[in-house]
Amino acid sequence: MKIFRGSTFKADRPWGATDIANMGGITTRLHWTDAPYKWHVNDGEEVFAVLDGRVEMRYREAGVEHSTLLETGDVFYAAVGTEHVAHPVGEARILVVEREGSV
Repeated sequence: MKIFRGSTFKADRPWGATDIANMGGITTRLHWTDAPYKWHVNDGEEVFAVLDGRVEMRYREAGVEHSTLLETGDVFYAAVGTEHVAHPVGEARILVVEREGSV
């Protein structure tokens, strides 16, 4: 058994993470960041939950770029093929559930 304090976790670099679980090839990781990620498409589905802070999530549907501001407690679901990029507003702590080895 382990306890993870999402509100106080800090990595040594943006998007640094601690592994929480690997359940049959699906990973759950706690990330800390204060810098944007990169545009990407995951190998499978992704669940992205903001535990602390705010994140501007940009995503493309049918080639059109959209943006939404995720607050603490909000969850973003990226279906297979969803191109997206996360831009934290200040520091953010994020729980990500995705296929092992995904971008």
